[in-house]
Formats: sequence, C-alpha cells, structure tokens
Amino acid sequence: MRFHFAPREIADIILSQMNPLMLHELHHGLNAHFGELNGAEIVNNYGDWLAEHAALRASAGMIDLSFRSRICLVGADRARFLHGQVTNDVKKLRTGEGCYSAITTAKGKMESDLNIFALADELLLDFEPGLTDKISTRLEKFIVADEVQIMDVLPHYGLLSVQGPKAESAIHSLGLFSIIPTKPLGSVKISDSTLGEIYLANNLRLGTNGFDLFVPNNSLGAVADKLIAAAKQISGRAVGWTAFETARIEAGIPRFGADMDETNIPLECGIESRAVTYSKGCYIGQEVINRIHSVGHVNKELRGLRLANDLKTLPQKHDKLFNAGKEVGYVTSAVKSPALNADIALGYVRREANQIGTELTLRTAAGESPAKVVVLPFVQY
Repeated sequence: MRFHFAPREIADIILSQMNPLMLHELHHGLNAHFGELNGAEIVNNYGDWLAEHAALRASAGMIDLSFRSRICLVGADRARFLHGQVTNDVKKLRTGEGCYSAITTAKGKMESDLNIFALADELLLDFEPGLTDKISTRLEKFIVADEVQIMDVLPHYGLLSVQGPKAESAIHSLGLFSIIPTKPLGSVKISDSTLGEIYLANNLRLGTNGFDLFVPNNSLGAVADKLIAAAKQISGRAVGWTAFETARIEAGIPRFGADMDETNIPLECGIESRAVTYSKGCYIGQEVINRIHSVGHVNKELRGLRLANDLKTLPQKHDKLFNAGKEVGYVTSAVKSPALNADIALGYVRREANQIGTELTLRTAAGESPAKVVVLPFVQY
C-alpha cells in the first residue's frame, strides 16, 4: 500500500515520532520552527536565526536544552565507581564542583563526552540526546558489588541554558540566586517555595560566559519565561539550535555526534586538556590512552578550516581533504559564519598536514576548492 503526503504532513509525521519538548507549546507561541536531533525534538529557530546568533555574540541567549540526556548516579559508591569509568578525576570532586570528561571503550574509543556535576547526594551526568539507554547500559555492565543506582533524570528535571557575554547579568536579574558559581561546571542549589529545587551550574558551552539551570519539570515553563524576560532586558532573546550550533563551530568546540564519535579517541578531538587526567587510578580505556600520550602524538587531530568564500553549498560530513594529491582528512561540521562573513569548518587532518597555515584541497560532490588550516577558535566571543 502506498501513501502520498504533502511536505507539511511529512514534517508533522517526523515530529510525531520524536521525543517532544516539554515546553513545545511555549516555544510554539514564540514562533518556533522545530526540528530533530538524534530522535529528540529541538527548536531550530524562532524566525530570525541571525538575530539569535547576534544575541549570543553580544548579549545573552536562552536555549532550551531539555532534549539532552541526563542521568543521576546515587549510592555510597557512586564517586568511586564513576571514577573507574571516565577519563577525568571524579573522586576529587566536592559537592558543588564538576568536571568535563569522556567515557571510552577498553580500546580508548569514545562512547560519549559528559558534563559531571557533584551534587550533595548524587552525581549528575549531562550528555548528548538519544544516548541515555546506551550510557546507562554501559555503566550497569560494570556494576558488580557496588552500591550504585542509575536514574533517568528527564522525567523529573529540564535543562535551560543562558549563554553569551551578558549571561551572568541575566542570571542576576532573576533574583533567585544569592551565589553564582564561578568555577567551570561548579554548581549551587536553591530551594524556592514556588519553583522547587533548582540547580545553577557554570557551563561555558560556547566558550564565553554561560550557565545551565536544571529545573523541576513542573516549574520549567515559569523559569523559561523569567529567563527570556531577563535576556530581553539586556537586548538578548530566546535562541534556537541553528544559532547555537553556528556559534559553537565559530568557537571551535567539538560536539559528540558531529565532530566526535565512536571512531575517535579523546586525544584526537581537542578535548584532552579539559577531559583527561593522567594522575588518577585505572579506568576503562586508560591503558590505550596513556600509551598514546606517552608516545607523544596521535595520527590525526581536529582542526579549524577556512573554506573558499565562493562555495555554493557547504561541505557535508566526511567530505575528504587532500594535500599534494594524498587524502589527509575529512570535514565534520561546516557553517556559514555571520561573525566572519566566511565559510568555515571543523575536521580531522593527519599530523603531517595539519600545521597552521597549511593549504589543503577540499573535495565534495560539487567539485574541488581550497581549505586552509587555521587557529581555533575562529571567533573569540
């Protein structure tokens, strides 16, 4: 049996198969255009992504990141257990502290990156959407006699984020927090009689000022309204994924699922200084990662690429890069940068051809064009 659908009907069918945003109606009321990311509904934009991008650069933008995966580890052995699973030092974290890390296979290949927040009675893990079952299953595999339980946070807490140079001003104007965390991934908790327990975390998702708010789902709409109003007071606004991703790429920050995946080790991805420590005990994948570190280099690394200015279409993921006729890498993310008025990309380039200033050839379905290895970040926000 064959069915025929109009384009709008196809879009509605696709959206109906996603995990919907809890605040779908709120976003709809703001003229949101919706999309999908790894099975989750997202807001692509609110009708003017360039204005949203400008807010992230000059003031502050509020983005609903509730589609991201979130789990909590509880139990007396939670820190010791997670310490043996990830690349960073979890044991040293005190309540209100956090770290960025990766979870790897025994061969050192990435399964996910993670933001880890040490709360009073639990460890909160924040990571890319659609990976809750995969990461939970991976962790459960190694729970033997440990007093550790894994809980899915999505049914209980949403995630709102304020990013941009004036993000702290937006948080101050909420009037909810007497203390604002200053350390990367540091967090504080408040208990509000109306809104419930809210966690505020320092998280520079775009390389500038930024904060995440983990909010009870029944208060999510009220807090989102407050954040959008606070952003508007400083010439900011609600922003969608298009503007957010553009700013991320301009800032040269890799994202798992786009610029990092199961074929990569953390040392290739430009996250080693933030995600990997070499002074901790054993963890899954440590032997391989330490061996590569001791050798002193990897064969390829993530690099920034300045593309030709006259491209009609941007390169696709895995489009090849060549040097003197030899294949030396591939593109992962590409965007037309409003900040630079230029086409830019992130990609992996082999060590013999990834020095700053190296001229490469990009080969796409549309033909060949030049690509130059440049310093990251492309834009300093």
